[in-house]
Parts: sequence; C-alpha cells; structure tokens
Amino acid sequence: MVASPYRYAPRLLMLTAFATLAACAAATPYQPAERGYGYSEQRIEQNRYRVTFTGNSDTPKQTVENYLLYRAAELTLQSGYDYFVLVTDSTEANTRYLQSFNGYYGWGSYYWYPRGMYGGLGTTTATPITEYEAQANVVMFAGKKKDDDVKAFDARQVRANLEPQVVRPKPKQ
Repeated sequence: MVASPYRYAPRLLMLTAFATLAACAAATPYQPAERGYGYSEQRIEQNRYRVTFTGNSDTPKQTVENYLLYRAAELTLQSGYDYFVLVTDSTEANTRYLQSFNGYYGWGSYYWYPRGMYGGLGTTTATPITEYEAQANVVMFAGKKKDDDVKAFDARQVRANLEPQVVRPKPKQ
C-alpha cells in the first residue's frame, strides 16, 4: 500500500495558517498602506479627499476609526486648512474563519480526497478572524469651524487628542 501525499494536506494547511497569523501578531501601526494595512487617501477635489484606514485582525475597530480621524486631521493641516467635515463615513468588518482539526486521521468519519477515501476521528473548530476598514469622504475648510456642525472637526484638536494613542511602526534595521 502506497502512502498518499494528501493525508498530510490538512496539517500543512493548518501550519500555513498559523504561520500567517504569527506574522501578523501585532496591531497595524499608523503608517501608509503596506501589504494592504495602514492609511491611504485619494484626492477628489482641491479640498476633498477619500481617506481609508485598514487594520489587521489584531487592530480593534476603535483604533481603526481613530487612525482614520487622525489621518484626516494630518491631511487637513498639511493642505493648509483648519478643520474638516466628514461628509460620509463607514466602518466595515471583514470576517473569515480559520478551521482546525484536532484528532487522528485514519479512523472514523470518512472524507473524499482526489485520490481516494481517508478518514479521521476528532473535532473541528472554526475561529473567526475579523479585520476592520474605515473610510470617509473628507472636505477641508479654512477658518474657525461652526460649533453647531456635529460632523466638523478642528484638525489641531483632533491631532492633539489622538496623538498619545497613535502607535507608529518600529524602525527597520
């Protein structure tokens, strides 16, 4: 009887998934988008941008939303304006599931693989992994913001209040 190379496929898949998770073991720092995580912006008009921040599975929703506001404040000040208005904003949760098998392959329930039938006895678990992405259309203005506009933010105050919470990437050596 020839041993099938497919009998190790579930273990290899699980090891690959754990290696991927280990590589992302820290929350996304405040940085330009790198490998899909971080902030990005697109200029729409002279004083209008679409700003996005995407965090990995270790980045909480509130951090993603704070980094979006922080980036909007930075852009506003860099562009020579004083305050900004969030015309539209949204946060999406993207959830995927990591499935693992604990048990013994070779006896019990049977599964079909491309080259035959193999069995296993054990349990499977599905672990949810959620990543958040926040996006906003931002319009920037000069002067003092109107106090009655609940969607308007003073860029200097936002930057000052959120700066202590901002984690920047570690310098590369």
